[in-house]
Amino acid sequence: MNVIELAMLRSRTVILSLLVVLIGGVVAYSTIPKEAEPDIEIPIIYVSIEHDGISPEDAERLLVRPVEQELRSIEGVKEMTANAYEGGANVQLEFDAGIDTKRAMQDVREKVDLAQAKLPGETEEPTVNEVKVSRFDPMLVLNLAGNVPERTLTTIAKDLKEKLEALPGVLEVNLIGTREELMEVVVDPLAMESYGLDQAQIISFVSRNNRLVAAGALHSEEGRFPVKVPGVFESAEDVLDLPIKAVGERVVHFKDIAQVRRTYKDAESVARLNGKPALAIEVVQRSRANIIDTIDEVNAIVDEERAFWPPEIEIIASRDKSDDVNDMLSELQNNVLAAVLLVFIVIIGILGIRSALLVGVAIPGSFLMGILLIGSFGVTINMVVLFALIMAVGMLVDGAIVVTEMADRRMAEGDSRHDSYSRAATRMAWPIIASTCTTLAAFVPLALWPGTSGEFMKYLPITMIAVLSASLVMALLFVPTLGSIFGRTGANTEEARRNLAAAETGNLDDVTGFTGSYIQFLKRRLQKPSLNVAGVSALLVAVYAAFFIFGKGIEYFPDVEQPFGMVDIRARGDLSTEERDRLVRQVEDRILGMPEIKYLYAKTGSSDQGAEDQIGSLTLNYVDWEARRPADEILADIQERTNDLVGIRIETRKPDSGPPMGKPIRIEFSSRFPEHLSDAVARVRALMELDADIVNIEDSRPLPGIEWQIKVDRAEAARFGADISLVGAMVQLVTNGIKIGEYRPDDSDDEIDIRVRYPESSRSLAQIDELRIPTGQGLVPISTFIERMPAQKVGTIRRTDMRRTLAIDADVAAGVLVDDVVRQLNATLSDLDIDPRVSFSFRGSTEDQQEDMDFLARAMMMALAIMAIILVTQFNSIYQAGLILTAVLFSTGGVLLGHLIMGKPFGVIMSSVGVITLAGIVVNNNIVFIDTYNVLRSRGEQPFDAILRTCAIRLRPVLLTTVTTIVGLLPMVLGVNINLIDRDVSIGAPSSQWWTQLASSVAGGLAFATILTLLLTPSLLMIQANVIRRWKERRTLRPATSAQGTS
Repeated sequence: MNVIELAMLRSRTVILSLLVVLIGGVVAYSTIPKEAEPDIEIPIIYVSIEHDGISPEDAERLLVRPVEQELRSIEGVKEMTANAYEGGANVQLEFDAGIDTKRAMQDVREKVDLAQAKLPGETEEPTVNEVKVSRFDPMLVLNLAGNVPERTLTTIAKDLKEKLEALPGVLEVNLIGTREELMEVVVDPLAMESYGLDQAQIISFVSRNNRLVAAGALHSEEGRFPVKVPGVFESAEDVLDLPIKAVGERVVHFKDIAQVRRTYKDAESVARLNGKPALAIEVVQRSRANIIDTIDEVNAIVDEERAFWPPEIEIIASRDKSDDVNDMLSELQNNVLAAVLLVFIVIIGILGIRSALLVGVAIPGSFLMGILLIGSFGVTINMVVLFALIMAVGMLVDGAIVVTEMADRRMAEGDSRHDSYSRAATRMAWPIIASTCTTLAAFVPLALWPGTSGEFMKYLPITMIAVLSASLVMALLFVPTLGSIFGRTGANTEEARRNLAAAETGNLDDVTGFTGSYIQFLKRRLQKPSLNVAGVSALLVAVYAAFFIFGKGIEYFPDVEQPFGMVDIRARGDLSTEERDRLVRQVEDRILGMPEIKYLYAKTGSSDQGAEDQIGSLTLNYVDWEARRPADEILADIQERTNDLVGIRIETRKPDSGPPMGKPIRIEFSSRFPEHLSDAVARVRALMELDADIVNIEDSRPLPGIEWQIKVDRAEAARFGADISLVGAMVQLVTNGIKIGEYRPDDSDDEIDIRVRYPESSRSLAQIDELRIPTGQGLVPISTFIERMPAQKVGTIRRTDMRRTLAIDADVAAGVLVDDVVRQLNATLSDLDIDPRVSFSFRGSTEDQQEDMDFLARAMMMALAIMAIILVTQFNSIYQAGLILTAVLFSTGGVLLGHLIMGKPFGVIMSSVGVITLAGIVVNNNIVFIDTYNVLRSRGEQPFDAILRTCAIRLRPVLLTTVTTIVGLLPMVLGVNINLIDRDVSIGAPSSQWWTQLASSVAGGLAFATILTLLLTPSLLMIQANVIRRWKERRTLRPATSAQGTS
C-alpha cells in the first residue's frame, strides 16, 4: 500500500486536506436546504377538466372517455384512473417508477391537446399537473380570521398571495375557502315578460356590446392615427346603462329590469379557525428550497403587511414545517452528539485518551466529508439523511478502531509511532476495504428501490454510502497519518502490555482477564465443534418459533405520534351548505374547549379525496407532545364527546406515517357489468361491519338522493319555436344563472363572469313549472312541453383502466395490525357468495406493502450475492465466504429477539431495511477474524492454535466495533433524546419513534450475531480443519493399504 506510506510521508498535506474537508463540510451543512420529510417525486400526472353544470354520466361519456382513448397509448403507464363528477372530471395517470417525468408530462400534454378537439365547446381548457408531495403537505398554512366582511378577508389574502409568490423559495400559494368573483345581474321576471325579452336576446345584445374593436389606423395628410372602438365593460355601471330594447322613442336599459352587483359564486364550503370565519393560505415550497429561510422570509412579509390590516384580523400559522424541521434537526443533532460521546467513552475505556481522540477524529471527518459528497449531488438535509448519520456513528469508526487497535499492539511491543501505524494500516487495508465494500453492498440495492416508499427511503443508502466511503479514507489515510504524529499506546499497565504480547506471539495460557477466560472457554468448547453449531442453530430456531407465536406481527410504516389529527363528519341526504354547516358546528362546539388542541380549523363541504357522504372536516393542531395526552386518547375522547349527536357519523383519524397512502385497507371492485358492483360492495361492507377490528368504513356507492330531470317534448316545443337550448337557458335563470359574458375590472387579475339570474325569491323548484318563454303566439309556460321527473342521483363515477369501479376504504382499530386484518379478510371474502362477474383486489397501502416486501426480499438476495463475490475474491475460498455469511443468518435471529423484547411489530420498511443493513455490518468482524486466521495458518501454526490465537488477537477489536455501533444507536433504540446544551432529557419524542424499529433491528441483531460469532466462527473453522485433516488421513491411508495388498 504505497498510498498509505506516501500519505504518512506527506503528513502536512494530509492534515491540510483534513482541515479543508472539515471546513467545507461545515459550510455545506449550513447551506444545504433543510426539510422535514424528503420532497419525493411521485410518478403521477393529473388531468383536470371542468364543464360547469355537467352531470356525472355526461362527464363520463363526453369528457372522460375521449381523454382516456388518447392517453391509453402513452408508454410507461402503470395505471389510469378517472373520476366523473358534477361539474367536471379528472384523469390520473400513474407511471412506472423511475420514468422521466418531464418527458411523460410532454406526452400527456400532447395527447390532451388531441383529445380537446373531441370535447364539448363549453368545456374549459383541460389542465395537466404533476403530483408532488409538497402540494399535499405545504410547508406553511396561514389562517386569516376575524369578524370582518368576506371581501375584506379575500382582498387581503389575494394581496398576500401576490407578494409571497414572488419569493424564490415559494413554488405556489393556494387560497382555500375563497369564492370565485361574479358580476350578478338579478332580473325581474315580470319586467322581462312585460318588455317581451328572452334570454337569447339578452345574451346576444350583451356579447355584441362587450367588445374591444381595434378599427385599425387612419392614414391622411395630417398624419397617421390609430382608431379603436372601446366597448369593454369596466364596471357594474357599464352593464346597468346598457340599452337592451328600444320601443318607439323610449329606450329600455338594463337597470330598468335588473339589479347589478359584484359578488361571489354561491358558497359550497365554509371555513373557520377556532370558531371565527377564516381563509387558509397554503404556501408550497419550491424543490430544493431551504424551508427555514423561506418561512422566515414569508413571516417578514406578513409582519410588514399587518400594519395595513384592520385590527380585528388575526393571522395564525396552523401548520409551520420550519418548527418541525428545527425540532427534528435539534433532536437528531442531540442524538448524534450523545452517540459520539458514548462511543468516545467506550474507546477511552479500552484504548486510552489519545487513541480515542484519533478514532474520534474519524466521526466528524467522515460526517462532514459525507455531507460534502451528498450536497454536491443535490441531496437535501432531511429526517432520513439525519437518521442515516446517526446510524453511521458506530459503524464509521470500525475501520479506524481496527487500525488504531493494531497500532496500539505494535507500540506496546516497542515499535515507533510511525512504524506501528504504517504497518497496521498496510496490514489491515485489504480486510478494511473488503468489510467496507460488504457493508456498501447491503446499501447499493436499497438505492435502487422503486415506488413511493423507495423515493422516501433512498436517502438512507445514499447517505450511508457517502459516509462509509468517507470513513474508509479516514481509516486508511487520515487516522494513520495523525497517529504517526500524536499516537501513544493505551496499554499503560504492565499486565496490559504483557497480555497484548502474549496474545500476539506468546503463550496463550499466560493471558489473563476477560480475554484469558474466553480463550479457556473456547479450548473446552472446540473439542466438539459440531455440538456448538447444533446448539446455536437450535437457539436460532427457538427464536424464530417464539417470534411467530408471541410476536406482534408485521406493520408497514411505524406508528408515529403526529402533531395534528383529523375529524371527518359524514351525513346522508341532499343537504344544502347551510344545513351542512349547522351539523359541522355542533361537532366543532363540542371540541373547542379541549386544552390539548391549540388550533381547530373547521371546513364545511365535500372533499375531493373523501367519501361522497363527507359534509365537513376538522383539523386539530395539538399543543407540544410533552404537554398533552397521546393522540389516540385525544381522538377517543372526541368520539365520546360527540357520540350523542344524531344524524351524523364522526370519524377520527391520524395522518399517514411516511408517504401519503390513504386508509390502510382498500378493496376495489370492477366488472364489465357495472350494475352488479353495488350488490357486491354492499355484501362485503356488511361483512366488514361485523368485525370490531375494522373501523371508519366508507364506500364509493352513490348516496341516496334526488336528481330532477327536465324531459322536453321536442315536437311540442317546435310548435312554439322553442328548443332544448332555450329551455336549458330558462332553467339556468332559476339555478346558477346564464353566463352572458366576461369582464376584467381594474382591481382584479382574472376575468369575472357576468351571469343573469332570477332573484332569490324566484329560485325554487316550483318556479321551473311557471317559467314562460316569449313566442310568436305570446308568452307560453314551458310546462306545456316539458315534464319534470325525479331520478336517482348519481355521485362520482370512478373508473380504473377504462372500467367502472367501486371501492371500500377502512381503518383498523387502535393497536390492531393492518396485515392481520387483511389476511383474515382475504380468507373470509373467498367464501362469500359474490357474483363471479365481479372481481375484487386489495389496493392502496396493502398493494404497496406487498410490492415493497417483494423488492426487499430481492434486495437482500442481491446484497448477499454481491457480498459473496467480494468475499470469494478476498479469501479465494467458497467455504470461508459461506462461513462469513452465516453471521447474516444468525443476525436475523437477533433482530426478531430485539423486537420480542421491545414488544414491537416487525416493520416491512424499517425492520427489513435494518436486516439488510445488518447483513453488511455483521460480516465485518468475521472478515477481519478469518483474515487473521489465514495469516497465522500461512506462518505454519496448527489450526487449533491458529483459531485460539486469532480469537485472542481479534477479541478486543471485535468487541470494540460491536459495542461502539450498538452504543451509537442506543439513544434511538430507547427513544431517549439528550439535549446537552439545554440540559434536558426527553423519552419517546416523535422523531425517535420513527427510527426505533430500524435501530432495534441493527443493535439487537448485531449483539446477538457477535456473541454467536465468537463461538460459531471458531467452531466452523475447527470443523473445516477437522474435515481437511480426515480427508488427508484417508488419502495417505489409501496408498499404504494398496501397497500392503500388492506385497
